[in-house]
Amino acid sequence: MVDIFSYALLTLFAISTILPFLNIIAKAISEDWAVISGKVSILPVGFQLDNIKYVITSRQFLNSFLISVIITVAGTFLALLMTGIAAYPLSKKHLPGIKAVLILYVFTMFFSGGMIPNYLLIKNLGLYNTLWSIILPGMISVFNMLIIKNYYESLPESLEESAKIDGASNTLILFKIIIPLSLPVFATITLFAAVTHWNDYFGPMLYINKTSLKPLQLYLRDVVMEVNDTTATAKSDDFLMHVAPEGVRAATIIASTVPILCVYPYLQKYFIKGILIGSVKG
Repeated sequence: MVDIFSYALLTLFAISTILPFLNIIAKAISEDWAVISGKVSILPVGFQLDNIKYVITSRQFLNSFLISVIITVAGTFLALLMTGIAAYPLSKKHLPGIKAVLILYVFTMFFSGGMIPNYLLIKNLGLYNTLWSIILPGMISVFNMLIIKNYYESLPESLEESAKIDGASNTLILFKIIIPLSLPVFATITLFAAVTHWNDYFGPMLYINKTSLKPLQLYLRDVVMEVNDTTATAKSDDFLMHVAPEGVRAATIIASTVPILCVYPYLQKYFIKGILIGSVKG
């Protein structure tokens, strides 16, 4: 009886998460008149791809897509590298003063300089209107670092002791032994970091105003605002004169969601193991 109730409850939760996405897909491919009249629920009414074509075929979309890919790949790689390196010494409880350093890291999880000081820092460092203004601040995530640190602590100390007897340095031990054995937790952090960089909207909005450097999220915001603009019909774009705003918004959501969903299946087998071991150990 308990199993039946559990499965029924999980099925209900699964449906509740899938239905909104089905509604978005239906609005994106339904006829505009059906979307405007509110007749679209989870099944499309009619079929058309004009909204999706409008979003993804422009030159600015392709440029913004490439910028987002660069930010996501570079930002995720540097985040894994710096977070993995920072977590290694913190996993050694015998080091003097390590608890104080760990407290300082945790302090930054709850308190930050704030939006204006961060903006001034980026401006004074000459990073404004560069991709580094988005990549560099995300290189260290204390939450992710703690997960990796706890995973390191779950590994047998005898591995490091054997390597040190053979003359291996701490750097060699980290990159040749510890990190290869930590692939589950690194796959988990890869997913966290990639999703964060891909969906980042507020940072680019603050630090980037060049059209050629706008990532995908800012481009999609511009599309939605353009469709919602009551003066859009006065522009030369005939498509916007007859478009359903809800349909274009749905198409923008799909365009920004599908690429990151394609990454998840490759990391799924590591995800549960990595997050569980990394969160409960220590």
